[in-house]
Amino acid sequence: MPSRLIQKVTGLFRNKSNSSPAKEPTQIQDEAPEEKDEFPLIISEKTHQIPRKHLDDNAAKVVYRLLDAGYEGYLVGGCIRDTLLKKRPKDFDIATNAHPEQAHELFQRSRLIGRRFKLLHVRFGREIIELATFRASHDSKENNDDAKGKQSESGLILRDNVYGTIEEDALRRDFTVNALYYCMKDHSIYDFTHGYEDIQKKIIRMIGDPDFRYKEDPVRMLRAIRFAAKLDFSIETATAAPIKQQAHLLQGIAPARLFDETLKLFQSGHAVTAYHLLQEYQLFEQLLPSAAKAVSKQGEKNLVEALILQGLKNTDRRINQRKSVTPAFLFATMLWHPLQTRMREIQKQNSKMPPLVALHAAANDIIAAQVKRTAIPRRFSTPIREIWELQLRLPKRFGNRAEQLLEHPRFRAAYDLLLLREQSGESLDNLGQWWTQYQAAPVQERESMVSELVSEGPSRKPRRRRRAKNDPRNA
Repeated sequence: MPSRLIQKVTGLFRNKSNSSPAKEPTQIQDEAPEEKDEFPLIISEKTHQIPRKHLDDNAAKVVYRLLDAGYEGYLVGGCIRDTLLKKRPKDFDIATNAHPEQAHELFQRSRLIGRRFKLLHVRFGREIIELATFRASHDSKENNDDAKGKQSESGLILRDNVYGTIEEDALRRDFTVNALYYCMKDHSIYDFTHGYEDIQKKIIRMIGDPDFRYKEDPVRMLRAIRFAAKLDFSIETATAAPIKQQAHLLQGIAPARLFDETLKLFQSGHAVTAYHLLQEYQLFEQLLPSAAKAVSKQGEKNLVEALILQGLKNTDRRINQRKSVTPAFLFATMLWHPLQTRMREIQKQNSKMPPLVALHAAANDIIAAQVKRTAIPRRFSTPIREIWELQLRLPKRFGNRAEQLLEHPRFRAAYDLLLLREQSGESLDNLGQWWTQYQAAPVQERESMVSELVSEGPSRKPRRRRRAKNDPRNA
């Protein structure tokens, strides 16, 4: 952000413990807005019309405790953005001039977390309110020895605990729509970056130079995609321009963090839109390289992408119906075709290898490659393998196998994947329909369904019984 903007906002707000603002900030009125050259803009409660009942009571308690202790405290970021858009915020975050250790002393049910970016979590039952101290630029005089803030030679932020003022904190945030501060004292919104205006225009705009800000934290590219998909906003031209060239920087991000960001993208209820944006900006290949490779190899009849889209549509539908979703099913769906490709390669090398053994070997290779990019925890990778294994077992329904498969803990997920494979165009001889009817049928009808399979199946010679070693007929 240009230095003159920092100069404009300097002096407008001081720490509550020191003094009141030296200059009255510009205020947006309903009838005739004044010039927007000075910051912050103050959007009155009459203008923004956020009902106080939509604010979180526990977050309000935290803010009032900070104010009573002589600190500043504001509801900030996504909770204000979403409330303005009449959406339900996922959580409520707070920004304050109190250092994490100072705020920690005020709340008994709190704990400090993070090293790269130190935060305070205040717990109210299952709800967690997150407190962040106002951040400042790394070239601040408080960071002469790089002890509080540090960046790599490429610009990646390694440590970000340089504390500053609310003005500096606003300029350190990623997008303008996330840099709105709600004041509990007069219930107005402080806007330092024209974020309120961008919300009205439905624009995702980076604060500062996008090229530099993406180098600071490449995950901001994924956040731009997520917000655009979730809010149905467009990405401003200058903000979008560097993404394709900077996409490779995501390879330097910790796989555990990319796993979390992938879940946020695909479990937001807008996964299909997010997928198309990821493909448009060449980011999908950074998250799921084997799936992206499989998509690129397909022709007009793209079974790979069709299955991925069916899986994402299914996930969106369940989330919008407030049903549970699991990352295991999501990854099992998106990596199914890469698994099949690897399985064929293994069987080509060893034609005598049984299909199930080849599947296990292929699963090891696919998951091992994927965790290098997104660190899938074992609690999800194990169910992924089981869902895949059941795809080979579901066609084998003779005898009492069908009833045993029905009792398998991963049957439902495997059955759902089977249906998605058929819906995407894969020919499975109506196997999904058979299992649908089998689940709905009474016990007696299930037995007849299995018997019909035996009668309809190809005639096979009975197996020759093996004789015991001590059988005299072996002589």
